[in-house]
Amino acid sequence: MIHFNLKKTAFILSAALLSTAVQASGYHFGTQSVNAQGTANAAAAEAADASTIFYNPAGLSKIDSSQISVNANIVFPSIHYEAESAKHFRTGADVSGSTSGKITETTVAPHIYGAYKASDDVTLGLGVYVPFGSATEYEKDSVLRHNINKLGLTTIAIEPVVAWKLNEQHAVGAGLIAQYSKAELRKYSDWDASGAISQLASGLASRQAGRPVAVDATGKADGHADVKGHDWGFGYQLAWMWDINDRARVGVNYRSKVSHTLKGTADWEADGAYAKRAWDLGAMAARGYVPNEKASVKIVTPESLSVHGMYRATDKTNLFGDVTWTRHSRFNKAELVFENTKAIGVGKTSDRTIITPNWRNTYKVAVGGSYQYSEPLQLRAGIAFDQSPVRGAQSRLNTLPDGNRIWYSLGAKYTLRKNHVFDVAYSHIHINDTTFSAAASTGDNVDSKGTAYAKFRNYANIVGLQYSYKFK
Repeated sequence: MIHFNLKKTAFILSAALLSTAVQASGYHFGTQSVNAQGTANAAAAEAADASTIFYNPAGLSKIDSSQISVNANIVFPSIHYEAESAKHFRTGADVSGSTSGKITETTVAPHIYGAYKASDDVTLGLGVYVPFGSATEYEKDSVLRHNINKLGLTTIAIEPVVAWKLNEQHAVGAGLIAQYSKAELRKYSDWDASGAISQLASGLASRQAGRPVAVDATGKADGHADVKGHDWGFGYQLAWMWDINDRARVGVNYRSKVSHTLKGTADWEADGAYAKRAWDLGAMAARGYVPNEKASVKIVTPESLSVHGMYRATDKTNLFGDVTWTRHSRFNKAELVFENTKAIGVGKTSDRTIITPNWRNTYKVAVGGSYQYSEPLQLRAGIAFDQSPVRGAQSRLNTLPDGNRIWYSLGAKYTLRKNHVFDVAYSHIHINDTTFSAAASTGDNVDSKGTAYAKFRNYANIVGLQYSYKFK
């Protein structure tokens, strides 16, 4: 079974896949506002500035002026992996290479929001933000290379919104989401998974020697592909906000799914000595592995429903809460489709790689608060539990060693001359230790991996900086 690309699946998948997996559960980036980050994203009902576009666009009706808000979240992930092991599909021999390491790819995510008070009852807004992001790369000789070796994802959403104040208590909002995703990945393949390279090498050696010679190409028949692709997808957002009285406010926000068909190219290259010989002889091209071909995969980023509240406990103290449900179960299967059909061994052919992560629906619960320490300075804090959609070690992806996490956040807001507002925030994300236990390929699609295992110890730190200007 000659393989190539589970990786592209993962790649585009990764437009589903979160990044280095340390920001938020599943493949969400985790935070799109520094003001919200300071409360562990519990403050959606606050509608403090134009960044409410992401969390609840009906909140635009609560802001007192037109404004612009510029945010930057800087993520410092830490993924330690150890006790790695992997087997070759055909022989069961250990895959050689590095068995431990650390992934620390810093990611910077900018977000920009603007709001315009068209009238006392209507507010228009525009948000440009990062809903998903990824940067994960193993050593090229990692023993997990037949699974996924490198994954990078950049996703930008552009969302115009409108908020309408129905009366003094109720407001509604809606937005149209245009989401652009660009991804890249690298995956190594064992081209001798079916024994085809060993058979070819044995034939060549036998002809040269004039007698039967058996050659085992195990560990010397790797090839790899670099895959890149992109796509636009579209969705919508609906929101409602209700001021129950002067102290209490609740809100509901729904973000729709966004469907993508990521299209791009897969560039193949031989690495091992026997793989290079087979490549030069055209044996790989005859099996469907060419220097360049088209590839695509369909993914659906999930819908979510949030219910949030705010309570003015005192003139200086606000309390916040948020519960968000996400339909991560949409990511239960993904198929990477190649332009060329591949010979995968034992007389079988396939034009696709299939993965079945079988994710579950999840929830996130966050609570937080703010305290007006002085007229210009407000202090903020929050804590959140964020459930992982991964059911267990067998369904976990090595580029997404996701686990349940807890957010601990602190923040501060400083208002200068009423027009200039500065926010800073820091979050530490504790992630449960996880394990990765992959079964060998089923032998019926383009995949050559054997069994693999690894342990992960993960956490992340996020620093946020925000500047908002209010037009008076």
